[in-house]
Amino acid sequence: MHRMLIGASLTCALLASSANAGDAPKLRETDTGVPIGKGNTKPTVTLTAPVGGWTVDRMLKVEGSVSDATVDPIVISINGDRYLMRTFGGRFSRKFPAASGKNVVKVSATNKGGTTTTEATVTVQAPSVPFKTVLTSDMDNVYTDLHIWEPSDTSQAQLDKDGTLDVAKMAHVFWANTSSPSGGTFYLNEQGGDFDQPGYGPYLYIHRAPPSGLYLVATNYWPSGDKPHTLANLSLTLFEGTAQEVKRNIKVPLGTPGTTRVLAWVLVQAGNRAQVWVPSQERAPVLDGKLWPKNLEAATAGVNTQGGGEGEY
Repeated sequence: MHRMLIGASLTCALLASSANAGDAPKLRETDTGVPIGKGNTKPTVTLTAPVGGWTVDRMLKVEGSVSDATVDPIVISINGDRYLMRTFGGRFSRKFPAASGKNVVKVSATNKGGTTTTEATVTVQAPSVPFKTVLTSDMDNVYTDLHIWEPSDTSQAQLDKDGTLDVAKMAHVFWANTSSPSGGTFYLNEQGGDFDQPGYGPYLYIHRAPPSGLYLVATNYWPSGDKPHTLANLSLTLFEGTAQEVKRNIKVPLGTPGTTRVLAWVLVQAGNRAQVWVPSQERAPVLDGKLWPKNLEAATAGVNTQGGGEGEY
């Protein structure tokens, strides 16, 4: 069923030039690239989690408040990966997959008075998640839905038989099917207590024991009427903290309602090894019909042209 958007569009705060030459210049949204709060006093950011120290949890909660409740979104950086996240009444809360070892969390809030950044460092004493994706967008009131297709026994059997891949035979993990037979887990963007909020995200997918084979990462775009386009931002991390770590940040513009775009193909191999192909940025790998299917480019084109059907995504 077609995804319905929730809430009204965000009102942009445009600032006039200061009347007094001696006043400090005020920030505008065009200076930051994201909507800013309406307050004239620089906001205070309070982090209630994490508070430092160490933990054995694999999921890291980022929680706190902003003194200026009009600041929405805030900017979160976790070990250098940047995300936009909604606030509700000046409060924010979201769990992210943690990295093994040191995790540096920075939260920034901006209004007309300026930007304040607060940070905390926590050490995670737990194995890293070997396969994780975080998808965000740069626009409020849109859905940039995350979709993952995992290898299945039937899709792998076909690949072994004739060297081709049938996406329909793969295990599909997304907002309406949040777990897979092999253990992949999808986390809805459910901040604020409502089901699957539209907006910046984040949408999360993790697999703590990904089976070998080919994975497909895609997004399906449903904007509101006054949001013609957005930029999908995918952070993809494989075997984090090991000698085989693969990390990619992928950005794909989206402009047509119902558009589906393949963001990446991921080939997971034995020995904690992985390869990534980004169709929008790179030439296709060697399609040998063994590791990479002979029909990989055709399969990509098929997914890219399927979005928008009622009930499809």
